[in-house]
Amino acid sequence: MICISIGEKTVAGCLEALKGAELAEIRLDMLDKEELTSDNVKKIFSSGGKLIATCRAGDISDDERLELLGGAIDAGAVYVDVEVEAKDDYKKNLVDKARAKGCKVIVSYHDHRRTPPTEEMKQIIGWCFESGADIAKIACMVRSDGDNARLLGLLGSERKLIVVGMGPKGSITRIVAPLLGSQFTFASAGEGKETAEGQLDKEKLAHALDALREAIGGKEDD
Repeated sequence: MICISIGEKTVAGCLEALKGAELAEIRLDMLDKEELTSDNVKKIFSSGGKLIATCRAGDISDDERLELLGGAIDAGAVYVDVEVEAKDDYKKNLVDKARAKGCKVIVSYHDHRRTPPTEEMKQIIGWCFESGADIAKIACMVRSDGDNARLLGLLGSERKLIVVGMGPKGSITRIVAPLLGSQFTFASAGEGKETAEGQLDKEKLAHALDALREAIGGKEDD
């Protein structure tokens, strides 16, 4: 399944980008500050469809992020994303809130410099599940074919994983990973609307997935 990652600056832009999306991630941290209100969060996450609430660290404090993501959960978010490196209290509060509302938890790890060795990534995956993950997400910068191979090699276990290779050389993982067991793959809402380096737009990614499935005689598993 393709998840559309939406990083619009306005609520109106988010709602427009959501049209026709089966699954979408809302990057609350990318909204303009004046748009980041509890009413606007409710408007987005009660609009229908399966939505992931994400608010990366940066200019927004953990208390503010908890309030925004908690509001998204209350409004109907199907998934909430929390960084594995976040403070334990922050993670616990968010996981407890999600559990109480039947919202699934994605605990994510991002390395924007490199793809770590396999054993290190396996330890990080363990950390994600110890932190309360229903799904662990591993996203790493890819600089070689070997990096792609190590990332894709994480798949195939009973644990639910999302594997993403960042950067131009990692784009192949966005096509192949969902066919090898990654829970879903991320695409931009359109060309020029990428929220991560190496992200393909939804039309290109869908076309590539369809072509690969046809070539191997497979069918999409929903």
